[in-house]
Amino acid sequence: MTLEQQLKDLAEEATRSIVDNDNLDTLEELRLKYVGRSGAITTILRGLSQLTGEERKQVGQLANEVKEAIQQAHDARKRALDDKALEARLLHEKIDVTLAGTRIELGHIHPLTQIWEEITSIFYGMGFSVAEGPEVETDYYNFDALNTPKDHPARDEQDTFYTNVRPDVLLRSQTSTVQVRVMEKTKPPLKVISPGRVYRNEEINARKYPLFHQVEGLLVDRDVTFGQLKGTLNAFIRLLFGKPLKTRFRPDFFPFTEPSAELDSQCPFCEGIGCRTCGGRGWLELLGCGMIDPNVLSGAGIDPEEWSGFAFGMGLERLAMLKFGINDIRHFYNNDLRFLKQF
Repeated sequence: MTLEQQLKDLAEEATRSIVDNDNLDTLEELRLKYVGRSGAITTILRGLSQLTGEERKQVGQLANEVKEAIQQAHDARKRALDDKALEARLLHEKIDVTLAGTRIELGHIHPLTQIWEEITSIFYGMGFSVAEGPEVETDYYNFDALNTPKDHPARDEQDTFYTNVRPDVLLRSQTSTVQVRVMEKTKPPLKVISPGRVYRNEEINARKYPLFHQVEGLLVDRDVTFGQLKGTLNAFIRLLFGKPLKTRFRPDFFPFTEPSAELDSQCPFCEGIGCRTCGGRGWLELLGCGMIDPNVLSGAGIDPEEWSGFAFGMGLERLAMLKFGINDIRHFYNNDLRFLKQF
């Protein structure tokens, strides 16, 4: 059998096999079987060396025509099988665009973040800027620079977590550390708040947790008075709870302020009558405050004869519990969606 006849027979066989094929995977195998680099046409053309020059030219031209015919048959069959597969998918994967879509539930801001942002916004409106500092601190900034030396009993009230980096490296127990850093690097007048996480070795219960958040405020200027401190905090309480409330200052002790006071506010829920939130007292303890001790100012390089100031600090969890009526601090950290969805 001549090479021409072999090519013609191969073309008929290949076309018939391709047209009868119903599988895309085996269709590609058929194409490679006939026109691939090691396919049947290549095998037939190995006999060209036995032909004359004119015969080789004719057989080569016929081989190209056969190869093109097989490729065209393959492409046509592939398009037909692709269309058939698409029709089958459309039949079984119909989408009714008139149906209601699947609702994706959106998250929202955590209640602690809400109170953080609200307090920051209030003090920003009063002209305070926001300062941040490291949560891993040294013993100096957490205690010594705040007028609390190693033998001071007030250290026991802020029993915190020490690290194995160095004996004097710990997790800060108050954001007052940021205020010291600000006073060291910035010349007065100063007006900053320092929100952030703090840590204390507390027994976990409804009112205490080893991790909590604070916002502390600092104002340093000339001729600062306790009256300015009172006016600032009264304005803050009014804006936070949305109405003016009576306040009272009770003498207290903090190593870094003198005089020092605890600020109580009239209960915003019962307006002083007495309710479950305030324990029937009509008053709520909100924060600690006082005039900055001269030792703290001089330790930060500020002359207490020229400058004075006040400081205050409050727990974010406490304020959030009061404002939102939450009775257990652990709710903030349990990640219970039943609780979080209420805010």
